[in-house]
Amino acid sequence: MDDQVNKLKTTCDLKSMIEKSGKLYDMDAIDRAISVATKAHEGQMRSSGEEYVCHPIIVASILVELGMDSETIVAAILHDVVEDTTVKLDEITKQFGSDVAALVDGVTKLSKLPYSTKEEEQAENVRKMLLAMAQDIRVIIIKLADRLHNMRTIESLPEQKRRDKAKETMDIFAPLAHRLGIRAVKEELEDLSLRILDPVAYREIEDALALRESERNAFIESIKQRITDNLKSIPIDCYVAGRIKSITGIYRKMYVQGRSFDEIYDIYAVRVIVNSVNDCYNVLGIIHDMFRPIPNRFKDYISTPKSNMYQSLHTTVISKEKIPFEVQIRSWEMHYTAEYGIAAHWKYKLGIQRKDKLEERLAWVRQFIENQKDVDDAEDIVRTIKTDLSSDDVFVFTPKGDVITLPVGATVIDFAYAIHSAVGNRMVGAKVDGRIVPIDYEVKTGEIVEILTSSAQGRGPSRDWLNIVKTGEARNKIRAWFKKERREENIEQGQTELERELARNGIRLPEDKMKEFLLAQCKRQHCETLDDFYAAIGYGGIILSRIMTRIKEDYQRLIKAENIQPEKLVTVTRTRHNNGGVIIENMDNCLVKFARCCNPVPGDKIIGFITRGYGVSIHKTDCVNVPKDIKKAAEPERWIKVSWEESVKDEFKSTLTLEAKNRHALLADVTTQLASMHVMIHAISAREAQDGGTVFMNVTVGVNSLEHLQSVMSRLGRISGILGVTRSGHS
Repeated sequence: MDDQVNKLKTTCDLKSMIEKSGKLYDMDAIDRAISVATKAHEGQMRSSGEEYVCHPIIVASILVELGMDSETIVAAILHDVVEDTTVKLDEITKQFGSDVAALVDGVTKLSKLPYSTKEEEQAENVRKMLLAMAQDIRVIIIKLADRLHNMRTIESLPEQKRRDKAKETMDIFAPLAHRLGIRAVKEELEDLSLRILDPVAYREIEDALALRESERNAFIESIKQRITDNLKSIPIDCYVAGRIKSITGIYRKMYVQGRSFDEIYDIYAVRVIVNSVNDCYNVLGIIHDMFRPIPNRFKDYISTPKSNMYQSLHTTVISKEKIPFEVQIRSWEMHYTAEYGIAAHWKYKLGIQRKDKLEERLAWVRQFIENQKDVDDAEDIVRTIKTDLSSDDVFVFTPKGDVITLPVGATVIDFAYAIHSAVGNRMVGAKVDGRIVPIDYEVKTGEIVEILTSSAQGRGPSRDWLNIVKTGEARNKIRAWFKKERREENIEQGQTELERELARNGIRLPEDKMKEFLLAQCKRQHCETLDDFYAAIGYGGIILSRIMTRIKEDYQRLIKAENIQPEKLVTVTRTRHNNGGVIIENMDNCLVKFARCCNPVPGDKIIGFITRGYGVSIHKTDCVNVPKDIKKAAEPERWIKVSWEESVKDEFKSTLTLEAKNRHALLADVTTQLASMHVMIHAISAREAQDGGTVFMNVTVGVNSLEHLQSVMSRLGRISGILGVTRSGHS
């Protein structure tokens, strides 16, 4: 009986909200949807003990509150019937039309998006979500409402499942709600998740807020009244409201930035809503006359909107009670967008009087999907959602004054790729506010960044950049370049990495069995051939450390099923020669790597060191890391004789240090000289000496011999202002 009462009340609440909304809804379709869902879910119960049909009806109520249209409301009521009941999608199409059926189908495909699961399954589910967003953004809005109600009723789940859901919500759904601009949903999802993930900190902040609740309310009311009274003296029609910062917002500043509760200046906020952009700036002047503004706490998001189209003026001021608070000033249209984001298109029909902005607002979805199309790793996709769609942005300028929006922590490399793939691929350095900065420099709001590029043939990014960049866009563009331009190199490197990992994990099979085994792994990773598999490992599309657990499990099943005896196992034979042009005494077909400390090139006197699990490391004999007397070294037996082959065609990296007088266009002259010699630049960075008149520049170049390197050093030494050129690591 209680369940029937709850179901009836939930349905009445939905219809009451529809009536209060003042919008014209297709009540016939909504009633029919409730009837279909009630019959389909009959006998099904939620873990909380209530009838299951109450859940989709409450999800529909949330969407009415967001102002969504009739088709979305109907699809929300039916969003679980195809997955959880015997109702077929064809029946939905016949009764409610193809648009509603497409929405139900889109949400059904997203219904199983686990956080802790098989990685390839998660990657596929996240990708489905992105594709569904591109086809109809209403799919993800339904899913956000579905997740919001699930988080509100999460207490009925077991503890570990609660934590998994909360982590997934914080990592994926809250960033998506932010990027769609739906502030209320984003903040509630974050707070509900934080309450599960860090209950102690959540309670501490909640108690601190409750302790001062009456004082806070009195303070906000007094500020609202003072602003309202002052604005009455001028002909500006306005609405003034107060708010308290979300618990998660306070948490980030207290526990991530290390501030105390009293050091957070925007716990209190007052919002002033006016009719026009001109009124916004007029009100700002009045606010600054009334209260003392705190320096460096003003942000103009009207002239520079956030990536989710958010616009407002933000200023932090101090009251006569010496309490800092934030004032947000915006127009009504900006307010609708700030509160409802993409849903404001349906709730308030924004843009219909002028040019419809919906396509513009959704352009990032298509770009995001395009950036993810070659990513096979689930963790990479989740990491990209967390960074690229984060709520913290920096606004950086090009020399022409264009604004580039990036997540906090983004580097000059991220900036270059945000401009265009070609700019990133040809980048050799960067200037920030006119000064040369390291390649890993993190950009900050307001800085003017100039990317220095080289037109040298064969110019491209460095693999090391993958460990530097912050955004998924930059990371994927770098991988795409290596995938396209360095296939043979990728295959070589990928095979080497795979064989090393197989050996390290004791995975050994007869050659025919090994090939068959690897082909199975190849198919699992959606690669057509072994070379495709090796290449994907080589350019970073497949991260070995994340698939080795599955490979080991498959290996154990194989040897158990086929009863392969350990004594019959042999290591897989390498099919590619990878000695780097070096002959190693008494060893054949051995993995070789060149030490970064001295970067030897053909012509240098060299010596080898047997590493543990990574083959032989090649050093110059005069390297600082080579003992002067090998016999007295800690492990003399690991130092071995090596020599160069007679004809070496490989390219070798060598790092040069240039000392020069600091002058305009010095970096451009260096890169131009190297380009004229057809020398590949792998990395470049510079730092100023304390005297300000001298600069030290580190340039990593590709050469094929000692003679070639000496020629490069000689040519660089002739550039005006260069005081000296030395090899890094040279003792």
